[in-house]
Amino acid sequence: MQIKETNIAGLFIIQPKVFEDPRGYFFESYNKKAFLENGIKADFVQDNQSLSQKGVLRGLHFQNPPHAQGKLVSVTKGAVLDVAVDLRKDSLTYGKHFSIELTEKNKTMFWVPEGFAHGFLTLEDNTIFSYKCTNFYNKESEGCIIWNDETINISWGIKDPQLSEKDKQGEKFRDFKSNF
Repeated sequence: MQIKETNIAGLFIIQPKVFEDPRGYFFESYNKKAFLENGIKADFVQDNQSLSQKGVLRGLHFQNPPHAQGKLVSVTKGAVLDVAVDLRKDSLTYGKHFSIELTEKNKTMFWVPEGFAHGFLTLEDNTIFSYKCTNFYNKESEGCIIWNDETINISWGIKDPQLSEKDKQGEKFRDFKSNF
């Protein structure tokens, strides 16, 4: 397993070592020891999965403390453009984002710690997205930054994605008051 920090402190790209043969493949999708050796302290308590069609955008979601979540995300089937936005007010990269393509073929995983908003755009029909979370979902703690915020300026590559009603109502970053 190769774990590499991005240009935003705390965000990690995880590339598992994949063993393939004519029968299929095998890889380790989580190894607590490897994570700890790379400074990732994660105690997972909840796993989530979503199915989305091409052009669905989910996010940019987060949960405020004390219910903040770290997430290990990956794609089981299909492909997404995955994005994390730094909401840590004392961070040098506050308001900056990082994006990466996660696919069933590249088997890349992405560690998004507490203090980040997270979202993804589905690039293929019938995409299955998986999340391992470090805290339980708490509706009263959830927040959402609008996906097309001009301050954050994410290049999603789409003008009119399919959005939930909640995601259509996300707040602008300039109005956001961070609890992180």
